[in-house]
Amino acid sequence: MLREEHVRGIFVPVVTPFSQDETLDEASYRRYLEGLLDHNIQGLVINGTTGEAPTVSWGEVQELVRWTKQIMTRKSKSVPIIVGTGTNDTRSTVARTEQVGELGADAALVVVPYYSRPSQEGIIEHFRRAAQTGVPVIAYEVPIRTGVRLSADTAEAILALSGVVGMKDSSGGTELVSMLMQRGVRKPILCGEDATFLSMLHHGASGGILASANLKTEAFIETYRLFEEGRTAEAATTFDSLSPLIDLLFRESNPTPLKWLLSRLGILASSTLRLPLLPISEELRKELVTVLDVS
Repeated sequence: MLREEHVRGIFVPVVTPFSQDETLDEASYRRYLEGLLDHNIQGLVINGTTGEAPTVSWGEVQELVRWTKQIMTRKSKSVPIIVGTGTNDTRSTVARTEQVGELGADAALVVVPYYSRPSQEGIIEHFRRAAQTGVPVIAYEVPIRTGVRLSADTAEAILALSGVVGMKDSSGGTELVSMLMQRGVRKPILCGEDATFLSMLHHGASGGILASANLKTEAFIETYRLFEEGRTAEAATTFDSLSPLIDLLFRESNPTPLKWLLSRLGILASSTLRLPLLPISEELRKELVTVLDVS
């Protein structure tokens, strides 16, 4: 199980590879994951936004967790497995969180309940119930997708819950993490907005769950290492080199550009998506070819 002190560094949210008929592509997933595990990442996130969680069935999520455990066993390498279990229904979220614990996941990523736009008190209770399962919970704040924004008071209350080991902050800036640090909150906050990663570190973040770290993984790891060593100017130089890639990967809906690049690099057999996501534009393809020299 994931402990607070281990919620640090670079965590990679994985894509969900599909064959052209939109079924899970096990061969691609195994090849892709083995490559990621060659890097000194601190953990993997399954069934997050990058994994197209809205269109992946719960049975498929469980299959991905099983495959991940098998791959780690074969490579004799183990990193924490975090699984997205959050829904806009508390009972469903609790049931899914319990199930991934039984499958051997190390933590659950639980998004703020979306669509219903519950009260701040309802959100706190939602996380309380999820955390009571005994599976460590990382709360996920992403207001652009949920339709509701956590107040600093609410975020602090969630982080104070026993069983909540940290938060992924995709609120779009550094205000929330700064306020929490000023209030003396010591549970780890992970950056969820790739473009603000270095800035978030300066404001007290302990690492990041970064879709862009699927590519140029070592440069993201190096950025974090240099920052932790106090070599902030070098960290800035390294991170600046990643900015063009980050910009393009989020020019259109994540993970559509990332999947296209992984396919172009031969890591995935296909860049297939499930509707309502559509393939990236021809204009973006041309720009992506340049940034990673995958022509």
